[in-house]
Amino acid sequence: MSGYKIAMAETQISYGFYDSGISGGRRKRRVEDWFPFFAFRIIPFYLAAGFITRLILLFVPPTEAGFTFIEWIKIFILGFFNDLAAGILLLLPAMLVNLFLNDTKYKKIPGGIIFTALLALAIYSFVPGGIISGLGEAAATALRVIAVIFFLCFAIRLFLPGIRKFWRGTSLGLLMGLYVFLILFNVLAECVYWNEFGARYNFAAVDYLMYPDEVAGNIMESYSVVPMFLGMLAVAAITSAFLFKGRDWSESGNGGTVRFLFHLAVYAVFFTLSCLWLNFSHGHLQSADNYATGLQCNGCWNFLEACSDRNKEYVESYLMLPENQADALKKSLCGQDADGVRMMKPASEPLKKNIVLIAVESLGTEFLTAYGNTGGLTPNLDSLMERSLVFDRLYATGNRSVRGLEALTLCQPPSTGESILRRPGNSGLYSTGKVLADAGYTSTFIYGGDSAFDNMEAFFGGNGYGVHDLKDYDKEKIVFTNAWGTSDEDTYRETLELLDREASDGKPFHAFLFTISNHQPFTYPGGRISHEPAKSREGAVKYTDYAIGQFFAEASSKPWFANTVFVIVADHGAATSGKVSVPVDMYHIPCMIYSPGFIEPRRVSKLCSQIDIMPTVFSLLGFSYGSEFYGQDILAGDFKERAFLATYQDLAYYSDNVLTVLSPEHRVRQFDVQETGDGLTHREVQMKTPADRLVREAQAFYQSVNTEEVQ
Repeated sequence: MSGYKIAMAETQISYGFYDSGISGGRRKRRVEDWFPFFAFRIIPFYLAAGFITRLILLFVPPTEAGFTFIEWIKIFILGFFNDLAAGILLLLPAMLVNLFLNDTKYKKIPGGIIFTALLALAIYSFVPGGIISGLGEAAATALRVIAVIFFLCFAIRLFLPGIRKFWRGTSLGLLMGLYVFLILFNVLAECVYWNEFGARYNFAAVDYLMYPDEVAGNIMESYSVVPMFLGMLAVAAITSAFLFKGRDWSESGNGGTVRFLFHLAVYAVFFTLSCLWLNFSHGHLQSADNYATGLQCNGCWNFLEACSDRNKEYVESYLMLPENQADALKKSLCGQDADGVRMMKPASEPLKKNIVLIAVESLGTEFLTAYGNTGGLTPNLDSLMERSLVFDRLYATGNRSVRGLEALTLCQPPSTGESILRRPGNSGLYSTGKVLADAGYTSTFIYGGDSAFDNMEAFFGGNGYGVHDLKDYDKEKIVFTNAWGTSDEDTYRETLELLDREASDGKPFHAFLFTISNHQPFTYPGGRISHEPAKSREGAVKYTDYAIGQFFAEASSKPWFANTVFVIVADHGAATSGKVSVPVDMYHIPCMIYSPGFIEPRRVSKLCSQIDIMPTVFSLLGFSYGSEFYGQDILAGDFKERAFLATYQDLAYYSDNVLTVLSPEHRVRQFDVQETGDGLTHREVQMKTPADRLVREAQAFYQSVNTEEVQ
């Protein structure tokens, strides 16, 4: 019998397991080869989590589940293989831990090197002006804590050998529990993100992570974070106990060099194959339906793709025209001379009226009565529309605020990847600030939050604007703040006080207001409006409208009011995605120009863009200048109807009821944009026969704006 036990023990050891005796009435098996044990348990769990995520997303707005049979197959079969490959990649941190499990690192020379390196990293994390210090307060603090913890943990194990086995077993158990918790957290995060953006993680997720303070605050105010966290922690603990129970990890990593190298080699092969598969699937197996594509994708891989593609080079990725042909066509379409300038010479003398531009956060046309809403959310805007010059077919250039701000100041089509606001070298550009400065105006950008967000302060400050943000507000008068900044009424109050001072100087002024309240977490001062639920998109829209009404009620009593032109326009729409990659209805935004006694109320039905708004205002005021803008005077007789719409990589040109979409990998798609029965919404049907003229026009515009020197 003893010989049989010895043989069994040898067999168990050869596979990385052996009995470690009786503990608490149960026999534990010691695991020497921890990584394969962990991998074969966590991958099935990750696949199950991915399947459940897809099922949930099918029923989470804004999904429209009218998929074809092939799309259903791709959602679940391709989705399975995408998740399997992503799960293998996500094992990389576990493999890195596995590399350092053995006791070799505690020997004199390697131990001294590691100790010194970790100490240096911990000290460097506190150095002012270092890389870590420049990542923002929340991120820098987290990295400092991690660096110090890593150093202290290694130091304790290095100088107290007796604690190593217990430490190894406990830390591996916690690591496996952390994996389970993060997988569960990702399921919840993907559902929340899909509900907000209608997509798996994309470029917006990458952008937001650059500003962790605001994003963390927004999440804390939007959701019941503590109960959700505690619930996931409890589920993770129970799941981990079920997956990993009955094992002793104290000798893990000491199973022998041959087995370790074998596992490392196998993982390296599968890691490489997974990267190749995900890259191929992401680039070549997408569905025609945008929601189906999102459902078949893996969110974590999407995030990595977004990180790597943020600044994809236009010349290498998009279908190009010969440079001279693109330049000539762009100048012809913009009415520019050989130097790229269009001389604006109105017949009358210029009027030095003040200009107040209000960029309203996330206000799509679907919330206004004039465009079909029956909820009575915007009585003040509805009233203003009746007294204003209204552009009924005006479209935003993008689905993030930076795109709207870019369009309203630079008056040019959107660039691929990051907005110009967030790029280096973006000062001294040809902008509305320059035109206004040349005309003798004082220009101010007003924002109720921290204008360092999205690089707004640097951009506006470098392009002819003064910047007045939260740090300049009178703190004693602030009524309400949330994660993003003050309420709209606070910004309007600050604006009125600022404009009173500007008017006293005798110079014409331009104020560019950017509002906040109509943004998640959709919180605002109590007692202003009546709406249930109060903390909702509709409630925030109603409050936004209330604050605008209050602003105009107070502004109308000011001596400078009669000499002021007001522009009210959204930065972008409320929704960001649809069944196609660039759904035109999601980009439809309200725009009105209001100036009692100067501008006659009327509705203009021309197809136009955000980039045309300020050139139109300049023409109304009779400005004489050499325009380098792509944007044109909408009211001019020779205005060419078109609009520019874009995601981060899909660049769309909307003209003659055709949407031309330029995409990476030199792809071009065209859609016939057809009105539906209500006359307010559209459907996009992919065209089989290309409209070559419109493709060339799209290429000329986007090639020009994306290959200029300051990009």
